[in-house]
Amino acid sequence: MTADEFLTWSASWVEGERYELVDGFPVRLQAERIAHAMVKLSIAIEIRRALRAAERSICHAFIDGVSVRIAEDTLREPDVLVHCGPFDPNGKIADNPVVLVEVVSPSSVTADRERKLIDYFAIPSVRHYLVVLIPDRRVIHYERAIEGGDFQVRIAGTADELSLDPLGIRLAVAEFFADLPEDAGSWET
Repeated sequence: MTADEFLTWSASWVEGERYELVDGFPVRLQAERIAHAMVKLSIAIEIRRALRAAERSICHAFIDGVSVRIAEDTLREPDVLVHCGPFDPNGKIADNPVVLVEVVSPSSVTADRERKLIDYFAIPSVRHYLVVLIPDRRVIHYERAIEGGDFQVRIAGTADELSLDPLGIRLAVAEFFADLPEDAGSWET
């Protein structure tokens, strides 16, 4: 299945269904735990706050439902993304993502840290990939200094800030987890 065929097929989904297209095959996304949804929303709010503070009006934070094109047969749907430049408000794909965020869940831990890392940095515009670990309240920050260049890795905790350049924004990691109850985030069932 191509990305265009996938997008046409997506019009037939039942409300609430979510899929990614991986190597031509639709992959259903798992339902999220409340802690996952809380952290994802907090990240989007913190990014929006930072973009506004930096007066980056050409950049926007998107959450859920907006995909990025990895290849002609692969579309991914990050938990949060920052897109800079013009966009179609009725579209489903962010053409110029600069920051991609995945909040790790038990079912996605391997894909988020391995396959999606490779996929996301295949997009030339992507400069930052944040992998958010709820149980540890940490963020693995992969940063590419220039388009197409090598990347650096940093692990940040709640006492740290992330600098996302060239956007010129700083994110307080503590804000990602601020509303999360202290006992939330365990993957124990």
